[in-house]
Amino acid sequence: MAAISRVLSGAPAARSIPKATQDRILKAAEELNYRPNLFARSLRNRRSQTVGVIVPEVSEGYATLVLSGIEHELMQADYFYFLISHHHREEMIQRSERLFRDRAVEGVIAVDTLLRDRWAIPTVTVSGHHEPKGVTNIVLNHRLAAELAIDHLSGLGHKRLAFIKGQKFSSDTESRWRGIRHAMERRGLTILPQLVTQLEGDQPTHEPGYLATQKLMACGETFTALFAFNDVSAIGAIKALREAGLRVPQDVSVVGFDDVQSAAFQNPALTTVRQPLRTMGMLAAQTVLLQIGTAAGGNHAQEIVVDPELVVRESTCPPGTGKR
Repeated sequence: MAAISRVLSGAPAARSIPKATQDRILKAAEELNYRPNLFARSLRNRRSQTVGVIVPEVSEGYATLVLSGIEHELMQADYFYFLISHHHREEMIQRSERLFRDRAVEGVIAVDTLLRDRWAIPTVTVSGHHEPKGVTNIVLNHRLAAELAIDHLSGLGHKRLAFIKGQKFSSDTESRWRGIRHAMERRGLTILPQLVTQLEGDQPTHEPGYLATQKLMACGETFTALFAFNDVSAIGAIKALREAGLRVPQDVSVVGFDDVQSAAFQNPALTTVRQPLRTMGMLAAQTVLLQIGTAAGGNHAQEIVVDPELVVRESTCPPGTGKR
C-alpha cells in the first residue's frame, strides 16, 4: 500500500520502486480512473499552489489587463489563483482575508485595493499607495505620467485644459492629481477650478466620463483639451463632446490613460498615457512567488516603480477654430 501511495503521489521515494512495479501501478490507476486528492496532498505539504487575488471589479480596462499579467506568471509557475471582486465594499475586503485563509492560499495580490493591515501571508499590492510595512507595492510613476500628457498638450499649443479626476475611492486618484498639478506648474499653466470635475459612482462603464464632461461644459468656461482619468472615461467624454456639436480633436483634444485594448480602435483612435498594466501584473505575481519561496522574515522591497509612455494617436491636435 505504501508503494502505491508513493508512485501515485509522485513522491521522491518512488524512485526506489522497480520500474515494472511502477508501470503496473500507473496502469491500474488509469483503468480505475484514479485521480489524486490534491487538497489532501496540499494539507500534508502545506502547499496549495494557489494565490489569492482581490480586485474592485472585472471589466474592460485596468483590472483585466493586470489580471492577464498575473495569470500568465502564475501559470508558468504551475500556480492557480482564487479571485475576489469587492466592488468597493469595505466589509468584503475585510471578509476576503478569511476567505483566502480558508482556502489555504500561499500569498495575496491586491489590485487597486486599500489594505489597512498586513496579512499573515506574503502580500503584494498593485497601485495600493498606503501599504502596511512588509507589503510590496507595484506602482506607476504618476509624476512622469502627468508630465507626458501635459507636455504633449502644451507642446501642441493648448493652454486651457480641463481635467476629469478619478473617483475618491481609487487609489491612483490623488497621486495622479499631484502629478498633474506639478506638471502644470512646471509648464507655467494655470488649473481653473471650474475646469476640474471628478468621476462619480462605481460603474465600470463610459457613463461616469460622459456625465463628468457634461458637467464641465455646463460651467461656461471654454477649454481646448481634456485630460481624462482613464480611457474608459475618455471614451465617454468624447461622446458627450460630440453630442454638444464639438469635434474631436479639432475643437477639443482628448487624452486618456491606461491604453486599454479598445483605445486604438476608437474613432478617433485615442491618444493616451500607456500604463504597463500587464507588466505590473506580471511583476506582482513574480514578487509574491518570490516571497512565498523565501524564508519568513526575509527582506523585500517596499515599492517597485514602473514608468509609463505616451501613445499619440488621432484624438489630439493643435487648437483649432472650433466653437469652444
